[in-house]
Amino acid sequence: MAENTLLARLDGIDSRFEEVSTLITDPAVIADMPRYVRLTKEYKDLEKLMKVTDRYRQALTDINEAHSMLESESDDELRQMAREELDEAQEAIPALEEEIKLLLIPADPEDSKNAILEIRGGTGGDEAAIFAGDLFKMYSKYCESKGWTLSITSMSEGAAGGFKEIVAAVSGDNVYGTLKYESGVHRVQRVPATETQGRVHTSAATVAVLPEAEPFDVEINEGEIKWDTFRSGGAGGQNVNKVESGVRLRYMWRNPNTGETEEILIECTETRDQPKNKERALSRLRTFIYDKEHRKYMDDIASRRKTMVSTGDRSAKIRTYNYPQGRITDHRINYTIYNLSAFMDGDLQDCIDHLIVAENAERLKEADL
Repeated sequence: MAENTLLARLDGIDSRFEEVSTLITDPAVIADMPRYVRLTKEYKDLEKLMKVTDRYRQALTDINEAHSMLESESDDELRQMAREELDEAQEAIPALEEEIKLLLIPADPEDSKNAILEIRGGTGGDEAAIFAGDLFKMYSKYCESKGWTLSITSMSEGAAGGFKEIVAAVSGDNVYGTLKYESGVHRVQRVPATETQGRVHTSAATVAVLPEAEPFDVEINEGEIKWDTFRSGGAGGQNVNKVESGVRLRYMWRNPNTGETEEILIECTETRDQPKNKERALSRLRTFIYDKEHRKYMDDIASRRKTMVSTGDRSAKIRTYNYPQGRITDHRINYTIYNLSAFMDGDLQDCIDHLIVAENAERLKEADL
């Protein structure tokens, strides 16, 4: 029976939960921060699984007890109660099984992290930069609706508006696990503001969503970082123009996958406070190195999957925004809706929910559950 197979997979969960519960109170474990963070995450995941498993086992018990009552009882009222209990428990079983199956699949350890959002204008010149700006507004409103904090770390404005490139840090609950589906090429079909003949043009912008690295995720020799300071310039009053609050770091990094050494250059002018800009530049450096070091790992995962919903592949065309038809099409799951204005106003959740369902179905198939 399906429940017996599922219960067999749950063997040992109780003892592991007790073990992890004890470990996270051990002073030696708490002193080892990377291990402590890893075990705390495992504890939270196991706690969710334990709660659902308890409800599942109780439903199976209720079914067995209801069957026994129906076989042994002659009282009509008691038999009616048993039938109602049986129906209720049997109705709950499929949803509980589905929830357990998803919790049994190892979660992406990056999902709970904050994210770095990078948007760049692609093919299409000025119109591509304008579209990149539209995408940034879309994500800004979506982040606001989720209660997340979005902070711009660097930007390069387009000549006709929008951005040639804009990078922002997004912090909140399960940010990377939600936004990771947005990585790829976004294509727009519309009449540009610069078009005099009324012709529809096709332009593109690339979106990259990276998990923000924690300080202990990567090793950086901060003594080898070369720092420069400069005046931020631009709007913002006299302080921005006269005080050297902008920071630029240079760091020579050796890629462990290739053995090659490359110079990383990062600038941050986000705030008028130089120490804060240094802190944010360091955060971007950690994220950049983390992304590079884990790219091979992600490529290996992608190569094993036939249809990866969230590859992080920045060259894959994932979505088309057709303005004349008011249509949004996500090419990965053949998802099409005709509420483009609401979508561009930050109403992305339905599309993201469909992507999550598609990926979960794929993971269940791979795990043979």
